[in-house]
Amino acid sequence: MKMKMIAVMAAVLALFVYSGTAYAAGDQARVVIKVASLAPRGSNIANLFEEISKQIRAKTDNEVMFKTYWGGVQGDENDVLRKVRLGQLHGGSFMGPSLGMIVPEVRVTDLPYVFRNYDEVNYVRARLQPDMERIIEDKGFKVLGWLNLGFLYTFSKEPLLSMDTARKQKWWALEGDPMGQAMYKALDITPVSLSISDVATSLSTNMIDCAPSTPFGAVAMQWYTRFKYMSSYPSSSINGAMLVRMDVWNTVSPASRKIILDVAREQHEKIELVTRREDARSLELLKKSGIVVVPYDPRNKETRYVFEAAKKARESLVGRLYSRELLDRTLSLVEEYRRLHPGDQTIIHVE
Repeated sequence: MKMKMIAVMAAVLALFVYSGTAYAAGDQARVVIKVASLAPRGSNIANLFEEISKQIRAKTDNEVMFKTYWGGVQGDENDVLRKVRLGQLHGGSFMGPSLGMIVPEVRVTDLPYVFRNYDEVNYVRARLQPDMERIIEDKGFKVLGWLNLGFLYTFSKEPLLSMDTARKQKWWALEGDPMGQAMYKALDITPVSLSISDVATSLSTNMIDCAPSTPFGAVAMQWYTRFKYMSSYPSSSINGAMLVRMDVWNTVSPASRKIILDVAREQHEKIELVTRREDARSLELLKKSGIVVVPYDPRNKETRYVFEAAKKARESLVGRLYSRELLDRTLSLVEEYRRLHPGDQTIIHVE
């Protein structure tokens, strides 16, 4: 059940908030980089990025500042991407489907039912990252940082104990997500395609009754109030990146570019840890609210069916999102990690 929960996770990806309090009014930086985020101003992660932005402006001696449009005032991720391409904005935070519109190959780190824990994702991403960044630069963008934003679980109004039950539900599919559609097709499920902004209303009107989300996302967007159950096994991880147009990036001096990358990438690692803590806290809240966790049984024939469907889904995307070579390399890296870490059989499942 592979889709993308996007808006709240953009709060984690949101780079950067810029207060400029160390500078007098009208003391304009030489380079002003305009970016947009769906994140609300004042969120915990946004506050963390305020400090990052101050560091960048101070360490570049006011050469570079970022101007952020908060709270989705520039539209959703697809709107932001369109404005970036038109030059109205210079960058933004992009995940799964929207990032894949720029470089489809990045979706290999979103493969359904492949990654079992954070370490596997990070191991594969680190080895694919140089090639991915080169491809992204060829498309006219600079990557300021990468993030793994947690794992998706299925939330539902009924316990999904069989595929027969699952097929009777009304599933949400994110508009324009080919990977999610491929997974649904492999499961013989016809989903309801909606934008992220329509999910809450559609849950309240029973237009949909199943949706994937991280625990943090389900709490932050209040979706959990419409659900009674969640799966214990993750369907996929969420990965994203902060991008800036190369033509704008090239106006920054080499010394300041290094400062920006050093600050951004160091902090991304810390942000991933913050995100995991938010997920853990949200999970406890979900349990206290009465959400029932449907246990995972690897021996169950329904479970085996889902994993086989995931194989069909990723095979169907060869030549559409990624090459055969890249898919095989990704899967071999997962197996390589497991061989090198035989004691790490951790599955990020909910108990």
